[in-house]
Amino acid sequence: MLHFTSELDPSIQLAFTSQEEGNLALHVDDDPRLVAENRSRVEDSIGVRRFSLNFMNQVHSADVFKVQPVERSSWLEPPAPTCDGLVDPTGKQPLAVMVADCLPVLFVGTDAQADRTFTAATHAGRRGLLDNILTRTVQELRSLGADQIEAIIGPSICGRCYEVSTEMAEESESLRAGIRSETRWGSAGLDLPASAERELVELGVQVRQSEVCTLENESYYSYRRTPSAGRLAGLIWSAA
Repeated sequence: MLHFTSELDPSIQLAFTSQEEGNLALHVDDDPRLVAENRSRVEDSIGVRRFSLNFMNQVHSADVFKVQPVERSSWLEPPAPTCDGLVDPTGKQPLAVMVADCLPVLFVGTDAQADRTFTAATHAGRRGLLDNILTRTVQELRSLGADQIEAIIGPSICGRCYEVSTEMAEESESLRAGIRSETRWGSAGLDLPASAERELVELGVQVRQSEVCTLENESYYSYRRTPSAGRLAGLIWSAA
């Protein structure tokens, strides 16, 4: 598990799972009981109570949802909210975002004057990035009172490996200058991590990159490498 500590609030921990922690997604072709066991082991390893992680029903949207306290005894009830960004106004609830090449982006925001911390977890695939899911997440954090925000971009496919059609590359570049790249083998590509970092820096966010490419590093799930792959998770929680 790739682990970070917030530079704005040291009580906030951030991590990204690998294949060692197992598939954490219920929507892929995997035994739900095994997925539940994997989730329980992850919760135990980071020191949060069972069934407390907040997952999303991710649909490549630009929708951001404010989490509410909920008690559950299974992963099916109540159902996970359909969105691609979770924001916690308390900074206390553990959040999760699942990916297998897309960007998992974890946020910490602080209001120094009021001594408050806010957290967020966002799924930014190509469509979500182009539709400004990251900007919307930052806007939500700012609306809560965050005057400082940091973000960590987790393991995801890099611009040297994310091959797309020439038409898709041109369309994406017309919407977001600088996103187009060239793959290692010379074809059209997109560099989502670099584009995301530029966007966040322009918004005044402190950014760290994991520098891990999910296609190149076989310790991580990659849909491009294996279409039946499971999903890794970006996790953010309070250790206070």
